[in-house]
Amino acid sequence: MVEKSHASGFWPSLYDPFRQVGSRVAEWFAPASEASVGEDGYNIAIELPGVEEEDIKVSVDDGVVTVKGEKRSEREEKGDSWYFSERQFGSFSRSFRLPPEADPENVAARLKGGVLTLSIGKKAKKSGDGGTEVPIQRG
Repeated sequence: MVEKSHASGFWPSLYDPFRQVGSRVAEWFAPASEASVGEDGYNIAIELPGVEEEDIKVSVDDGVVTVKGEKRSEREEKGDSWYFSERQFGSFSRSFRLPPEADPENVAARLKGGVLTLSIGKKAKKSGDGGTEVPIQRG
């Protein structure tokens, strides 16, 4: 995280606890993820338990894959002499910059068991050693 620097003194130390709380809140709303690479492409797995498929949007723009969504869950229980209700709502967004070898036109998403898996193919390799031979002219 890049922060604006301040002159040393009393005020920066006063704001430090608030900065830490802000980063903790951001981590809490960001779903856990892991990325891996294989011979055929790249895989990104994002934990989204309780999030419905229609509440998730995956987009690719300028070499960045972004997953946005909203989690909504409600639970209500009633008994003879008691009542319990719990609600959780929150939106999230995660972005991943694709490496140059990734093909942004070849992205697939699958949601299974609360885990969204993104598969990103690699661009086709050019034949040869990757270069073009330049003829040398004489004279």
